[in-house]
Order: sequence, then structure tokens, then C-alpha cells
Amino acid sequence: MRICMDITPAVHRRAGLGRYAQELTAALLATDTENEYVAFYNRPSEAYVEPPLDRLPHLTTNLSAKPWRMSALVGHLAHVGQDRLFPGVDLFHATDHLLPRLTQVKSVFTLHDLVFRFYPHTHKPLNRWFLTLMMPRFLKAADAVIAVSRCTKRDVVRLYDLDEAKVKVIHEGVNPRFRRSSPGVISSVLHKYDLRERYILSVGTIEPRKNLTSLLEAYVAIRNQDSQLKLVIVGKRGWLYEGFFRRLHELGLENEVIFPGFVPDEDLPALYSATDLFVFPSLYEGFGLPVLEALACGAPVVTSNTSSLPEVAGEAALLVDPNSVEALARGMRDVLDSRTLRDDLRARGPKQAAKFSWEKAARETLTIYTSLFTS
Repeated sequence: MRICMDITPAVHRRAGLGRYAQELTAALLATDTENEYVAFYNRPSEAYVEPPLDRLPHLTTNLSAKPWRMSALVGHLAHVGQDRLFPGVDLFHATDHLLPRLTQVKSVFTLHDLVFRFYPHTHKPLNRWFLTLMMPRFLKAADAVIAVSRCTKRDVVRLYDLDEAKVKVIHEGVNPRFRRSSPGVISSVLHKYDLRERYILSVGTIEPRKNLTSLLEAYVAIRNQDSQLKLVIVGKRGWLYEGFFRRLHELGLENEVIFPGFVPDEDLPALYSATDLFVFPSLYEGFGLPVLEALACGAPVVTSNTSSLPEVAGEAALLVDPNSVEALARGMRDVLDSRTLRDDLRARGPKQAAKFSWEKAARETLTIYTSLFTS
């Protein structure tokens, strides 16, 4: 087979979707010796293709994100095929919640989450409109659908009345680089980001569904007992972030919360390894990669008891209600106050993370590809 991977979110560094496209494609290249792979992405002039994906032949469109979405929309609504964009391709894997209209090419669609259905106010109106209109069409048109968690499969089968057999659960993985860092590496990375005090860490795009405003308020509640404890939030600004920074100012935390911005993957393990506590209070996740990465590095984790996060964290994290600042603060305080609990969570984390790997995800994904041509 000649398989085309949509690596658009990877080459434009789009957080979780980008990590998925990068890691899965790299794992497929390392695992699959039978098939040929080609990459697809839009806006090539702005793309940054990391190894090993940079060695793939590629297909591109010069359209930016919105026009590319509109072209897919028109293709589906007008029943106009877009196969000409993918010459010689047997199968297209959509990783970016966008599936071109294909009539001759088989397709696999990865569903990451349905946050636009559960928390519509956390999406920009145009994005919400597009996904509301097109998601049922993408799901119906795809020959197979991959859900990144059992939670996501339950949601999509219930909301879109899909045949359960069409939706396969394939968990995301964790790169082997995410493991406890050596003291020397930790010291170097902390110096690089000027982190000289104890800190609580959170990683994720700054946008409403990440629930970071509640984290600010929980931090205020526990900081009174430990004024030396900083809060470090790693991640780029996403959308609708103005309310978060307004609350930051109202709480007077401008000098207490540190924003390193985008942190390259090679530095993240040290930040996870050195933190006193990793907190991920998201309202809804299709999977929750930062939780898995933090666990792999042995960070004590407090995360939400909703959506897919209990599925990812297992018994290796403290689970709390993300809708309750009091519950979040209490969970954070429990971990920070108990050396025994912290050590127990640090020991459980890597064992839980070891259950997930990109190699396993690649093998299971390849099984789906093959089934479309043998059934």
C-alpha cells in the first residue's frame, strides 16, 4: 500500500494533535517494512518537518488552514472528489479532524475528542460551526475510525449513532525520552528556564477547556501555606485565553506564575522530573498526553476524574473534580503535604506509563490499514 499520513498538525506544532501525528508516523516508519508512506500537509512555506518525517516524499497544498477546511467542506457538500490531490495513494489517514472528500482512496479518521459538543463555549464560534457541520460527514465517509480512548469511543458511538465495529480504540503512547532525568540534566534545564525555587507544573495550551483559571484559584488557596512555591505553566496561548490572564491579574499573580511558553520536547522530561507536583485539571480530554508523560517521568500527578483521564492515569494519580476549586486545592495540598503519598505516586507513574507505547499504537493502526484491503 501507499499510505498518506496527514502530518499537518505536526509540522505546524499543534500541541496534542501534532504530537500524535509526529509520533504515530515515526513509529509506523520504524515498524512497517511492507508499505510505502508519503506525508501530506498544508502551508508548506510555514511548515517545520522534524526527523524522521522529513525524509518522506510529500504532497502539499498552499492553502492556509481556513481555506483548506473550506475546500474539504465544499468537497463533501457538493460531492466533488479531491482524490487528485493524492496521486498514487491507496489510503489516507486523517489525523487533524479534517477528511478531504475521497472517492477512490480508502480513509482512516482519528477522532481525538468531541470537546466542541460537550463544552462548546471553549471553542471559537467558527471552529465550533465547522466541526458541528462536518464531523458527522467525516465519520460517515471514513472507512474506519480510530478513537484514542475508550471514553472517546463511547462518546462518538452515542452521539453519532456509529456502528461500534467501525470504531477501534487505539491508545496514544509515550516516547521513551520521557523518563526520569539525571540530576545534571535537571540542573541544566532548570537553569535554562531560570527556575530556582520549588514549583507546581502544568503543561498544555492556554485555552478554556484546560481549566487553568481554576488552577490559579487553587494555587492561591494553597500558596498561603508555602510562599516559596511557584506555579509554572508550559504551553502556547491557544484561543479565548483573555479571561485566564484577566483572572491572573485580578489575583495578583503576575510575579508568582511563570510562563516559559513553548518548551521543546528535549527539555520537558527534566521539568516533569523536578516538579513537586504536576497538575492537569482539564474539563475534558480525548486522551491527555501530558498526564502520561508526567507519569513516565515519575512526577506526582493530580488530574481530573472526568472524560479519558482516569483511563490514562489508572491508579497512579490523584483524581479530583475539576469543577470544584476546593477539591482541586485539597488534592494538591494532600500531595504536597505527604512525602509518603508523593513517593507512592512517583513509583506508580512509570509503571502505569509503561502500558502505553507508540510502537503498540503503530502495530494496531497497521492492522486497521491492512483490514481495509483484505476484508
